[in-house]
Amino acid sequence: MTGQAGRAGQSRWIEPLPPELVHEPLNWLFADHYRHRQLCRLLERVGNATVLLRDEAREIVDFLRHDMPLHIIDEEDDLFPLLRRRCQPADELGALLGALSAEHRDDLEQARALASGLERALTDGQAPGRDRDTRRLFTEFALHDRRHIALENAVVLPIARLRLTAADLRSLSVRLAARRGILLDPPGDEAAS
Repeated sequence: MTGQAGRAGQSRWIEPLPPELVHEPLNWLFADHYRHRQLCRLLERVGNATVLLRDEAREIVDFLRHDMPLHIIDEEDDLFPLLRRRCQPADELGALLGALSAEHRDDLEQARALASGLERALTDGQAPGRDRDTRRLFTEFALHDRRHIALENAVVLPIARLRLTAADLRSLSVRLAARRGILLDPPGDEAAS
């Protein structure tokens, strides 16, 4: 999907992740980062509009309330602990993971504030773009999120590809799937096919 209207009466600007991608957990996380870039474009569109874009605002609220917290849990509870166990001192990843974790806490707080603001806008019919300070919040959040995912894509995921074992990746798949209610094939089935 490319964010166009019309599919079954619904618009989607942020593509859903294909459930089968959960079998490739690092590709799943990379694809989820792409969805964050779509969110950033949508935030800028809605945040700068002087007319309330209701459908887009609802999609942002849904992503900020549901998808973003899941993604942060994926990294904080699963990916980062695996990396801390597997990385070598030469990887120098410890300080970066600590900084990214601190950003995650800030991201969740800012996401809640943005979602609440958009819910108020949906109730009162006022476009966020009518207020300069609100526009700035949307733009700054999008800029920060883009930098954050770029760093994860450029540094964290390549080191994860290098260091994580097959068992680590299987465990990561299982946890990503369980968190979303996706059923995985029992272990060993992929060898039979």
